[in-house]
Amino acid sequence: MFIVLPIWAYEVYTPDNYKYQESGDKLLFVVDFSNSMSEYLEHKTKVNHVKEMMAYILPQISPNTQVGVRVYGHTCNIIAFNACRSSELIVPLGLNNTTKIGSEMLKLKPKGMTPITYSLKQAVKKDLRGFDGIKHIILLTDGGENCDESPCDYAIELMKNRRDIKIDVIAFNVTDDDDLAQLKCTADVTGGNFTEADTRAQLFRSMENFIVPHKRVEASIYTGE
Repeated sequence: MFIVLPIWAYEVYTPDNYKYQESGDKLLFVVDFSNSMSEYLEHKTKVNHVKEMMAYILPQISPNTQVGVRVYGHTCNIIAFNACRSSELIVPLGLNNTTKIGSEMLKLKPKGMTPITYSLKQAVKKDLRGFDGIKHIILLTDGGENCDESPCDYAIELMKNRRDIKIDVIAFNVTDDDDLAQLKCTADVTGGNFTEADTRAQLFRSMENFIVPHKRVEASIYTGE
């Protein structure tokens, strides 16, 4: 069982120097492909909603942004140790990755566990290593950690030494209060955004709110000069 921390139990990081820009951004999606993503919601599997949402949102990201995708739970293994390390960077950070990301995600099916913390650790230690500036992670999951780790605890430890990681979280059709508290903590302590999306429309809108408004603000500023 997770210990749910009250809001005053951890420091909320607010990156005053963070500003989404039209060039030089690093954006890594960490996407849930665990078995529960095969469940149906509004006449389609949840994973199909996610794939269609990604196809919709990726073309709206600035072409100057380096984008990558890590997935987890996409393999099934009867050995718990291996199942809790089912996490893979399917598309490394790079420019003009829209087509490649779409094609790689289409190949995958939900199968396994939900190693959120392990995936975030791999994202920070490996996928984002060597990149300067603020690195932006968007975690999309339909459930909480089930591999004996805590993404909240990891985020707290991470912020003791790092100020260049921001984690946004979309909780897609998550109903467990403890899971929601863990996911919200993960976003809060890194200065990220947290949102719950219980329908397809809310899923699309949540991702738009994380990505599209930044571009509109920059365009507005540019037009006004």
